[in-house]
Amino acid sequence: ENDRLVTSTAVHIGIAVDSAAGLLVPVLRDVLPMSLKTLSARARDLIERARLGKLAASELSGGTFTVTSLGALGIDAFTPIINYPECAILGIGRIRRCPAVVADQIVIRDQVTLSLTFDHRITDGAPAARFLQTLAELVAKAGEIFGEEGG
Repeated sequence: ENDRLVTSTAVHIGIAVDSAAGLLVPVLRDVLPMSLKTLSARARDLIERARLGKLAASELSGGTFTVTSLGALGIDAFTPIINYPECAILGIGRIRRCPAVVADQIVIRDQVTLSLTFDHRITDGAPAARFLQTLAELVAKAGEIFGEEGG
């Protein structure tokens, strides 16, 4: 605002949605205290209402970070563009079954490419890389929990 960075203590996640009206980015507000189950249910609701054209204008602004995926279109990697005035956007490519080395053995694993575009006025490359590293570790742990060793 007025040529200065304004930080937020809350995290509001925008979700890029392809709709008949074009690209919409409804916002999940205050996601930090949410469980994964609650977050997922609210995201599904927002996505469905975006596609049906039933969002309030207030649900389309105020994001601090956006998540977008082109995986359903067969895209492995891409460079997403930040939605001003947000700090970053995470691009998710398609999930592919690929050979991977686990404990010195070649096994088949689901793999996905993540792309992070971030505002260098807010953070440098190393913290952004650590964010992606942590995200990859959490995805791998989730895979272990839900039956995919190594994610």
